[in-house]
Amino acid sequence: MPRLSVVDPATANPEARVLLGKIERALGATPNMMRAMAASPAVLDAYLAFSGALAKGRLSAAVREQLALVAAVENSCEYCLAAHTVLGERAGVSGADLEAGLDADAGDPAVAAALRFARAVIRNRGFVSDADLADVRAAGYGDGEIGEIIGAVALNVFTNYFNSVGQTELDFPPVELPAKPADA
Repeated sequence: MPRLSVVDPATANPEARVLLGKIERALGATPNMMRAMAASPAVLDAYLAFSGALAKGRLSAAVREQLALVAAVENSCEYCLAAHTVLGERAGVSGADLEAGLDADAGDPAVAAALRFARAVIRNRGFVSDADLADVRAAGYGDGEIGEIIGAVALNVFTNYFNSVGQTELDFPPVELPAKPADA
C-alpha cells in the first residue's frame, strides 16, 4: 500500500500540472513515482532538472540506465529495478547486460568498470579506495565521466529512497531483486 499519495495531473496545482504534462509528452505516460513527487513541485522539478542535466553529459543513456540498475539492486528498490529494466531496454541495453548489471557487470569491460565503481560508491558512501578510482580510470573514464557516474549514483539513491519510503505502487512489469551476498 503506497505511503505517499500520487497527484492526479487533471487536478494538480498549476506548477505540478505543467511538469506532469512535460513528463506525459516525453514518456507517453506519467509514472507513479513522478506523480508522487508532484505533491511537491520543487521535488519533481529538482528530479527532472538533475536527470535532464545528466542526460546532456558524456555517459550514454544505456550506461545511465545500467548505473540505475546497480543502485536499485544495492538499495533494494523494486520500483526502480522494474522501471530501469524497461528504460534500459528502450535505451538499447541487451537482455544479457540487463541481467549482468544486477551484479554490477556488463559485456563491455569499460561499462563493467563504471558499474563496479558505482557499486563501490554506494557501498562505501563515497569513500572509495584508490584502487576503485584507479580501476575506473584504467577503463578510460576521466574526471568528468567519473563525476557523472557519481551524479547518477546520487540521483538514483534519491529515487530509490523516495520509492522505498513512499512504497510507490509499481506501474512497470515487476522484476525480482537478486539475493544479496552476506558481505554486501
